[in-house]
Amino acid sequence: MGEVRLGTEEIRYIALFESLTGAVVRDCIIDEVNDKVIFVVKRGDMGLAIGRKGDNINRVRRSIGKNIEVIEYSDDLSEFIENSFQPINVQKVNIVDKNNKCLVYVDIPNKDKGLAIGKNGRNIWKVKLLAQRHHGVTDVFIQ
Repeated sequence: MGEVRLGTEEIRYIALFESLTGAVVRDCIIDEVNDKVIFVVKRGDMGLAIGRKGDNINRVRRSIGKNIEVIEYSDDLSEFIENSFQPINVQKVNIVDKNNKCLVYVDIPNKDKGLAIGKNGRNIWKVKLLAQRHHGVTDVFIQ
């Protein structure tokens, strides 16, 4: 299991998010490069986080003044990886333990690989960071 450390700004964003949505936040990452805040919400709280017609998520976005991304947590690593890649269709997740390192190989359709990697690798960076923080994954590879 990885380690999650939160600073004062992350804790403030979590408190604001939870008060505006009613969803329970497990983690918050401030991505300054992409002017975005990533929230990992408790399993089952995705509907609360988004709200009817996106009302809750839009209210948080306006309050913070940055783009918001919400990912649903799962204790199951494969499911968590799939959630992290949303809305991309993940075909298969292979988890390999090699030399005390946890490696994850994700099969993505060829047409979606560019989206999975993202501009300058920002999407795969996010998935790697979240997998490391929450499940102790060493690296994530797209196949």
